[in-house]
Amino acid sequence: MSWQPELEELRDRERLARAMGGAEKVRRQHEAGRLTVRERIARLLDPGSFHEIGALAGRATYGKDGDLAEFVPANCVIGRGRVEGRPVVVTGDDFTVRGGSADATIPEKTLLAEQMAAEMRVPILRVIEGSGGGGSVKTIETTGRANLPGGLGRSTLVFHYTTANLAAVPVVALGLGSVAGLGAARLAASHFSVMTKSSAVFVAGPPVVARLGGSHERETLGKETLGGWEIQTGCGAVDHAVDSEEAAFAAARRFLSYLPASVHELPPRAVPQDDPARREEMLLAAIPRDRRAAYMMRPILDAVFDRGSVFETGKFFGRSVITALARLDGYPVAVLASDPCFHAGCWTADACQKVVRFVDLAETFHLPVVYLVDCPGFQIGPEAERTATIRHGVRAMAAVNQSTVPWCSVIVRNAFGVAGAVHQPAGRFAQRHAWLSAFWGSLPLEGGIEAAYRADLDAADDRAAKLAEIEARLEQLRSPMRTAEAFWVEELIDPRDTRRLLCDFAAQARTRLRPDPARLEMRP
Repeated sequence: MSWQPELEELRDRERLARAMGGAEKVRRQHEAGRLTVRERIARLLDPGSFHEIGALAGRATYGKDGDLAEFVPANCVIGRGRVEGRPVVVTGDDFTVRGGSADATIPEKTLLAEQMAAEMRVPILRVIEGSGGGGSVKTIETTGRANLPGGLGRSTLVFHYTTANLAAVPVVALGLGSVAGLGAARLAASHFSVMTKSSAVFVAGPPVVARLGGSHERETLGKETLGGWEIQTGCGAVDHAVDSEEAAFAAARRFLSYLPASVHELPPRAVPQDDPARREEMLLAAIPRDRRAAYMMRPILDAVFDRGSVFETGKFFGRSVITALARLDGYPVAVLASDPCFHAGCWTADACQKVVRFVDLAETFHLPVVYLVDCPGFQIGPEAERTATIRHGVRAMAAVNQSTVPWCSVIVRNAFGVAGAVHQPAGRFAQRHAWLSAFWGSLPLEGGIEAAYRADLDAADDRAAKLAEIEARLEQLRSPMRTAEAFWVEELIDPRDTRRLLCDFAAQARTRLRPDPARLEMRP
């Protein structure tokens, strides 16, 4: 006698699970322009690679004869699969069942996915749409008690792994609809987060804000006004925003391509497809002679790194600093670069926070750092003081100084003050080059001359002429050639040689990397 009857029952239950919240709920999901969780997973992973775990988990009711009468699957889908041939774990919210709320989930499924990623040492992809927390207010009635956040129970381990995995494996989170509460926390607790521009992310949605918010928050708030992509990428809560779910999947896959499977491996080298000795003539004139003039840094990055390899993150937050992943002769590197189009490249409080998180990412996953420097110092003025720029600045300094990965700086223009000093780690070797357009100092001459030479200026018959005389004299002395004479800068280079030198650095850095966990665990 075979087990055919049981096999048929298994297949029936699997069909019920694949039906998710039912045809009507699936139709509404599609009419809203969104895919279902299984469609998302299928398009995110390599075709046919998804192996689902726990499909039979859910809430069932039985007839008097003991036969299954009704089945509603848990609204969390988990399993393992592959991205570009590399193993990953994926967990996804099913919005068609109770809107992704924990009322309809089984917390152990989310926990198992996080544990599986940690112990199998593979990346985890979180596909998020819903709250995914302690449930809605209806939970009190359905369970007969109020949930104590972080109370006893196995499910609370989810809170542990949500952040602990940041120090172990790459964590990528995709916000693909309304994301609130714990869902928003799981989105932010990642190395790379991406949301579609039709999505919204918030601690609490408009109805809760309208009821509990302050008087100024009780105005009618739409989801986009409260937590749309411009809000969340502008404040740094989410790293990236795209126009479609397909674009979100592509971004997630590309981000993973630069990272190892876990902290116990080195980043994978891609097959080199660009000449490491390529010289770009545009670099010789990329920096204007007018030191107050802005210029575009991104074309410089495209010219220096492997063609098409620059993948920027956090573009709309801390905009005076660019952070990106890129390749040099196929080797993945972490890229910091100043953007003089915003605050002249000064480090603002936001930019400092961005630097801390990005340097921690590089340290966690053994990515050498390349920093193209044009930093006139910390932002100054009332706004800088209100936002505690110096506090965030010294945290950025600590992150850079505590890093151990190989580091190479290219000073393309400004390097002034404390922020300028953080262009490389203190107390250890870092490779450094300076372009002919570079200049530096403890503080810019502008404004500093009046303080340092006040007596001379006050005694002069023609204050303006005296100021011009002092400026001309000091301008000669701060030539980078004078600094090179004293070996205070190692070498001045032709900008067109930058790519060749950086490719040499990346190859040498590879020999110094070790696949060991970082000394300091990364935090969101």
